[in-house]
Amino acid sequence: MKSRLKLAGLVAVPALLAAAVPTAYAAGTPQPHSTRAAITGDVLKGLNQNATHTGSVAAGKRISVAISLAPRNDKALDTFVAKVSNPRSSSYGHYLTKRQFAARFGRTDAEIKQLKDYLRAQGLTVGTVHSGNLLVDASGTAAQLQKAFGTKLSTWKDAKSGRSFYANDTAPTLPTAIASLVSDVAGLNNRTQLHHQAPSTVTPHNGPGGGYTPAQLKGGYNVSGTYTGSGQKIALLEFDGFQQANITKYDNNYSLGSPTPTVSKVDGGSGSLGDGQVEVELDIEVLHAIAPKANVTVFEGPNSDAGEVDTYQAIVDSGIPTTSISWGASESQRTTSNINAVDAVFKAGAAEGLGFYAASGDDGSDDAGDGTTTVDYPASDPYVTGVGGTKLTVTSANAWSKEVAWSGGGGGKSSVFKIPSWQTAVQKSAGGGYRQVPDVSAHANPSPGVSIYSQGSWSSVGGTSAAAPEWAAFGALYNQQAAAAGKANLGFANPALYTANGTGFHDITSGSNGDYSAATGWDFTTGWGSYNAATLSSKLLG
Repeated sequence: MKSRLKLAGLVAVPALLAAAVPTAYAAGTPQPHSTRAAITGDVLKGLNQNATHTGSVAAGKRISVAISLAPRNDKALDTFVAKVSNPRSSSYGHYLTKRQFAARFGRTDAEIKQLKDYLRAQGLTVGTVHSGNLLVDASGTAAQLQKAFGTKLSTWKDAKSGRSFYANDTAPTLPTAIASLVSDVAGLNNRTQLHHQAPSTVTPHNGPGGGYTPAQLKGGYNVSGTYTGSGQKIALLEFDGFQQANITKYDNNYSLGSPTPTVSKVDGGSGSLGDGQVEVELDIEVLHAIAPKANVTVFEGPNSDAGEVDTYQAIVDSGIPTTSISWGASESQRTTSNINAVDAVFKAGAAEGLGFYAASGDDGSDDAGDGTTTVDYPASDPYVTGVGGTKLTVTSANAWSKEVAWSGGGGGKSSVFKIPSWQTAVQKSAGGGYRQVPDVSAHANPSPGVSIYSQGSWSSVGGTSAAAPEWAAFGALYNQQAAAAGKANLGFANPALYTANGTGFHDITSGSNGDYSAATGWDFTTGWGSYNAATLSSKLLG
């Protein structure tokens, strides 16, 4: 099913462009000689080429924003994450607590007070200051936001979809001292909405739908009956809701006995049930199929830039060690600064031992759908495990038989992130020195898809939105084994997965996603391939 989000630009702590602009730190106290600085990269590109200007945002319209601050000692944070995630490092698995992270890499209380005082002086309402002091929520009218951030909010109509949206005309500005701390102001535009990575056609059935059952998925990926995810927690990032009755029907049909999912609403939640319901229920049911005893928390947030950042931050704040992400968008459809903001949350999660598994998209090598080779975000983030798609075939005894690349599975090179050190061993010339996607893959082909129960009927659904929870379920199963062995959680998995160098994977050597073809070893269609749970766990446990 379709329902996804998207991003663009180079990721780095944003450079700040100083501009002499009069400002006032407090109402009635003008400071005509103070300067402001722009948050570069925090403006949509090419609006005049692919959208029509329709007017100005109503002055009284209330808008919520999420203000991201750059981590303190950011280079030291990069070094720490590299060591704590590297199985060959003596620091491997020695993750930080939230308190420790805040002390080492968060902004100071004095810096947060400076930002809050300024926002309140402009008439804005300051909301949550999230753990780590790296994200501050605020809200106000369009007029107040325009004054606070030194920009104008205009309305537009997208030429392709016809959808109306608003966006800031120029990069937001802040007093220089505050701007030096800020990396992004999410919420000043609402053009891009995340989409869920699954094919858009679902055909209801009277029976289990023709897709793969829990027994087939677990058998195909050699999941031992000994490990069920008991005692483990998995988070789902969602921008729509679900009906528990459908989950209960699925669980009862396959006698899974899974715990009832918990819902955590962020910024008021995702609203009334929409087109993404099938995909949310797909995510939950796939997790139950492979890790039936894991406790699942569904984080439901608004489908907006600010809602996205806040929802990821809520997951990190929760400390849940494994997260499945089926919502994304092409890198080319986001602002540079918004990528920076989301990336910073993932990096904080990695430092705290959290692992994120994201669907790589269902549009093959052309994620943007514009005839180019593009990849999906957040699967392309260096602190996320990007999950591509395959077509799995199992034997009559539910054992792995063969697997080929699924033509819709997203893959290629990032236009945003340079290749990370843990990926250089498999660097391809076609990657051009940039992050290569995906890292791994799993069953996603809609024919057959996976058997789910949604909206009162059985159906077979596929897409990389099935593959991402298939891998998140493995993460929970591994963590259960690691806990029993007295070892650390898997956390940010990529350095360990690449160190395994193919051991524990089904190497997929046939199939194509458009511009790229599967090959021996790592490739742009399936990464390292799908997992053999028993052998990969053994390899990772050492």
